[in-house]
Amino acid sequence: MKNIPEDWKSQARDKQKRYSVLLKKANTRKIISQLDTWHEEAFEKINCLDCAGCCKNHSPRFNQRDITRIAKHLRIKEGELVSQYLYLDNENDYVLKSSPCHFLNDDNTCKIYEVRPLDCQRYPYTNEDVLVKRVRITQANSKVCPAVFLVLEKIENALGQ
Repeated sequence: MKNIPEDWKSQARDKQKRYSVLLKKANTRKIISQLDTWHEEAFEKINCLDCAGCCKNHSPRFNQRDITRIAKHLRIKEGELVSQYLYLDNENDYVLKSSPCHFLNDDNTCKIYEVRPLDCQRYPYTNEDVLVKRVRITQANSKVCPAVFLVLEKIENALGQ
């Protein structure tokens, strides 16, 4: 990972309160207008296969379309997919029973990449308004994904914090 501080995880942990204040007080429209650029800049420095922090630490939500698509791909019944790998969390979302993700290969590739859940496709939300609208999720992601850390640093710099 190019030009990313080695201690980015500890920096992200130390800045949790700062990130919260920053995102809650910032001009949302101004930030959202820059997200695509900052997202692209972050991913010029990051290769997800070097990290796979998301797959090792978080579970995506599996909606019904995801379950149907993945079960078909794996040639198993939807109920089998659910019973074997998923459970309903306290928000009534299907999530993985365990971490790291069962579908994560040793080389950090995904066994079901072509049919992965929509949450996986969208992660880490650095080019979406989710970044500023769901502060708690952004804070958690900043400790797991270097792209989120880099985008938050861009926001902090842009706002002169």
